[in-house]
Amino acid sequence: MSLRKRSKKKLMELKPLLDRINDQVESPGYIQHDPVQFMHAFDNKQDREIAGFLAAMMAWGRRDIVISKTEELLQRMGNQPHRYVLDYKPSRISDFNDFRHRTFKKIDIHGLLSALHIIYHSMDDFESFWRNCYSRTPMQDGSLLSCFHHRFMGLSVEMAPRTRKHISDPLKKSTAKRLCMYLRWTVRKNSPVDTGIWNFINPSDLMIPLDVHVARQSRQLGLLTRKSNDWKAVVQLTSILRKLNPGDPARYDYALFGLGALGYNLPDHFKLNAV
Repeated sequence: MSLRKRSKKKLMELKPLLDRINDQVESPGYIQHDPVQFMHAFDNKQDREIAGFLAAMMAWGRRDIVISKTEELLQRMGNQPHRYVLDYKPSRISDFNDFRHRTFKKIDIHGLLSALHIIYHSMDDFESFWRNCYSRTPMQDGSLLSCFHHRFMGLSVEMAPRTRKHISDPLKKSTAKRLCMYLRWTVRKNSPVDTGIWNFINPSDLMIPLDVHVARQSRQLGLLTRKSNDWKAVVQLTSILRKLNPGDPARYDYALFGLGALGYNLPDHFKLNAV
């Protein structure tokens, strides 16, 4: 059975309600309950982007567990992520003995840190690596994230083949939720939650981080009619959200996540599909 699509008129009727929920969810109080907190835990740009990247890669499952495991990971790095990455060498893999999170193992952390080590010894910061990818590829069709995936995974001989699954590739139909979320954290401006420390792309270019909560609410509201959670669904939903806010479509991640996971509600007549 096909899903009903929200008309332009009904979309504009929904906008003020989503904006209201977004303003309530996207508040300073959100930070302490979300992995984005690790981008607020440091002053130095390099520390922030490394801690944020590792937190985003850990962002799989319950948020409280993600926060706990990221705290553990950073503690094993002496809570000095930039210094630790600069000094990292293969023998330090033992620092992560017994580290587990979902399917993450020490070999995966080793691969990520080995690649970051190479980046920070050849560039000023992680943003420079992303900027280089962006200079070659656009964002909307997934090429930027795919370029990042292939270049990052190919940096170090220490990168195990099994680690590839932890950094998604949209051209293989993934939603790349964690990478989209990381870019939201680093790129969006004037937010009480997202840091806006990167400038290599505009917030208008960001794509929505599509998790199960956002996808379900989007289908229920008629914002998303594609039934599969894949990159085409990300593109479809983001194009609709751009009509609500052309300069900042990823903003609505907060409202849709709030509806799906935090107990916020809309009147039933706004719900077009039973999902």
